[in-house]
Amino acid sequence: MTDTPERRWHDMGGQDAGPVPMEGHDFALWEKRIDALMVLCGGKGLFTVDGLRRALEDMGEEAFEKHSYYERWIAATNQNLIEAGVYTLEELGQRMEEVAARGPTYGEAQGD
Repeated sequence: MTDTPERRWHDMGGQDAGPVPMEGHDFALWEKRIDALMVLCGGKGLFTVDGLRRALEDMGEEAFEKHSYYERWIAATNQNLIEAGVYTLEELGQRMEEVAARGPTYGEAQGD
């Protein structure tokens, strides 16, 4: 992304990135939920902005190229919650299996 030695790969400040689209962006429901989760968890002191930034930077350059903005934020939020002891990786995996077993759509999950 950059070959300037004083910058890391994620630091794009001041670089020409082209025009900024000014039209509105309609956020998906899952994106809104990630934003709300971050606000709630930060307000409860479960992590800080610095902790989130560190987790984002630790993902590496490939994650910044491959994943969307909110995909990176949910991964950083998850990492911080695990580090804070809110849940373990095993507990998260078990819960994800339970959710997946409900079905691929919200409507199918409501049939339980």
